[in-house]
Amino acid sequence: MELSLQPLAPKSRLTNQPFAEGDRVVSYLVRSLTNEVERHDVLLAEDVGYRPEGFVFCRWVQLFRPRLIEENHERALKLSAESLFLTLADPANEPDPANTPLLQFLALMLERKRLLRPRGVTPDGARNLFEHGKTHQMYEIPAGELTPEFFVKIQEQLGVLVGPPKKTTAGARSEPSTSPPAAAAPGNVES
Repeated sequence: MELSLQPLAPKSRLTNQPFAEGDRVVSYLVRSLTNEVERHDVLLAEDVGYRPEGFVFCRWVQLFRPRLIEENHERALKLSAESLFLTLADPANEPDPANTPLLQFLALMLERKRLLRPRGVTPDGARNLFEHGKTHQMYEIPAGELTPEFFVKIQEQLGVLVGPPKKTTAGARSEPSTSPPAAAAPGNVES
């Protein structure tokens, strides 16, 4: 799952004030009213009255670090499930309880892809420990049960990344065909 997304902006979306090194910047991942996925960056002090138009998928706070000239900007434009997880779970960013279900889901997905390795739980049992395979950095993700209610809760957030569920057409069959493939009518290919 990948999206093209702008890297951290050099200035505030709200006031156009340039960010200085060490500024606390609030970043939003938003599906705009025109159905495009955008990143909105504003200073933490401006965030009090800032409400992006559209559906806010997630929000995080980070320290601004100017980009180095030799950084690979094309790579920074790709937002994958892995990079979204690493951004939201970064211990340097302030935790946002609204992102917790998404972090839990991303951790599960990345564990299944073997990009994260489970390393147990914290002594109080409140957080699961995961090690990122490439960087060997440890992440603590709030523990929770992955129940059907959990997936219903994050369905809208996931829809922003992967699109809404596909609707089945009225003529679609839910059972596999019992006729041999040679008997299929032209243009009706079954898989």
